[in-house]
Amino acid sequence: MKYLLGILLLFIAAGAFAQQQEKPLIQFSGIVYNADSAKVVVPYVTVTNSSAHNQVYVSNYKGYFSFVVHERDTLIFTSIGFAPVTVVIPAKVYTRSYTAEVKIKPQIINLPTFRVFPWATTDEFRKDFLSMKLADDDLEIARKNIQHISIASGENTLPRDGEEIQSGYAQQEHNNIVNSHSTVNPLLNPIAWGTLINQIAAGDKARASGN
Repeated sequence: MKYLLGILLLFIAAGAFAQQQEKPLIQFSGIVYNADSAKVVVPYVTVTNSSAHNQVYVSNYKGYFSFVVHERDTLIFTSIGFAPVTVVIPAKVYTRSYTAEVKIKPQIINLPTFRVFPWATTDEFRKDFLSMKLADDDLEIARKNIQHISIASGENTLPRDGEEIQSGYAQQEHNNIVNSHSTVNPLLNPIAWGTLINQIAAGDKARASGN
């Protein structure tokens, strides 16, 4: 009984293989176009025959392809940036040649956000994290914004300390030294001498008339 069952399975497999081999060969040709524009071809499209052990073909730079398939074979057209398209070869193609315009549609794939960090290892991240200076909060920012106002009001109300008095005195002395060359010596002024002589003469006359 086991031998009969094995022989039966062998005949079934041989029949299926023979049926597969009996499928007529078809010359499949065509051009791959962009589905959004019939005038734009898509070059170098991969064509996979899933009915023939995933045999792979590739269209040329003009989108043209041509290869041999069997009737009812399933072909999958794929290209980066486009959605896959499946084409099934019809049965009973009497001309033994099948031509098709394959249109594939552009496909946009939104990938999840990927953030690149500047740390190569977790040790580098830990080191930078421990030495990191935290940003100021709203209260600290407000305090820094009004700090110069507080300093200006303090200068107008608070008395000067010893350091400020000494600094002011030194600045005044410096200004006196710098401006000393512009001070006119009255002994070198002839107008001042004339005024002095006139005052002395007027005083002598006043004393003489009083006598």
